[in-house]
Amino acid sequence: MNRFYNNRLEDGGGGNLVSGDEGGTWSTASAAVVVAAANASDFTSTSATSLAVNFTIPQNVCSSNYMNITCEVPTTYAVPLYGYVMPFLLIITIIFNTLIVVVLSKRHMRTPTNVVLMAMALCDMLTLLIPAPWLIYMYTFGNHYKPIWPISVCYAWSVMHEVIPNMFHTSSIWLTLALAMQRYIYVCHAPLARKFCTMPNVYKCLFYILLCAAVHQSTRLFDRDYEEVEIEWNNEIVSVCRVKIADWVNEYMTEDIYFLFYFIFRIIFVHLIPCVALVILNVFLFLALRKAQQRRDLLLSKKNQKSECKKLRDSNCTTLMLIVVVSVFLIVEIPLAVVTILHVISSTMNIILDYDVANVLVLFTNFFIILSYPINFAIYCGMSRQFRETFKELFIRGTVTNRNGGSSRYSLVNGPRTCTNETVL
Repeated sequence: MNRFYNNRLEDGGGGNLVSGDEGGTWSTASAAVVVAAANASDFTSTSATSLAVNFTIPQNVCSSNYMNITCEVPTTYAVPLYGYVMPFLLIITIIFNTLIVVVLSKRHMRTPTNVVLMAMALCDMLTLLIPAPWLIYMYTFGNHYKPIWPISVCYAWSVMHEVIPNMFHTSSIWLTLALAMQRYIYVCHAPLARKFCTMPNVYKCLFYILLCAAVHQSTRLFDRDYEEVEIEWNNEIVSVCRVKIADWVNEYMTEDIYFLFYFIFRIIFVHLIPCVALVILNVFLFLALRKAQQRRDLLLSKKNQKSECKKLRDSNCTTLMLIVVVSVFLIVEIPLAVVTILHVISSTMNIILDYDVANVLVLFTNFFIILSYPINFAIYCGMSRQFRETFKELFIRGTVTNRNGGSSRYSLVNGPRTCTNETVL
């Protein structure tokens, strides 16, 4: 049977979709590397495509059972996107996300919300940074057509290109949900914030999120075996890696059951619940924002309410900024979630899914996920006065910001300042 890997989707850094031969096994269906869907480092899998590089590919390359990246991605699109554009995005992402961490780590900016934003910036950066050496080697330098060898390199490719990036991307998804829930508590249930939205609780939440993401991906480190085979490549006998499902998978369950549980878990806990919850929380935050704006307009009509009005204005700006951050996240994540769900339905119900089209859609979707990583810096600069002020203090000489009363970065949102109180970004 092996339906999941006769028609399989791997939803890690790029959402690896593969359409194999009917009745084939996982290890012989183009030898595609198993990936984990939603990561910005996975890539799609299709049959061999025409390449813009002058070399000779054996005719049976994509019907062989060894690892070859040309047979796993639509290279017509992958080479320009991940070979030429991605290196520039990598540099921009490293610079911008590092600046986010530097600014938000300043003592006066260290709040529960900002700690979550810092963790998101680090996870997004690592999602792209860890597979970057492989992407540059494969696509920028044009080595994607070559068989991968030795076995240690094959395993490193699998771990760095799929497992670890997928872990960090999963963490980023759950951190985004934690951020929205935290802001919802502050805005709609302020008294509860003193109990739940404390710095110790936030650090515990970050630890549990990273731990759960690591546990979720832990079996992917051991569910494949690699062995040496010799093939004829360009009139030479060379050693290459052959990848197959680990024996323990078939011994304790089956491929179908293993990947069915894996994908169902991802669909429910990594895609469906976070996306639905974020849509609902975004609606609630928007409605609360409208009420807060009406309250601010009322305060503006009264005398001696300027201080309270400034606090409310900054709080509204922070809420609006986080709504934009979550909205950008949903725009790039929902399409990949839909394709993942369609893949599982296609594999379990024998419904035909056009994997050639799906592969291209997933590749572009994952590219847009990568593209969204440096956008948060622009959102913070454009919508947060406090972020801009701190940035200018750090990197522009002669800039001095008044820290007394005029900015809610140093003022209070929910009463007297304590270690449990949230200050506005």
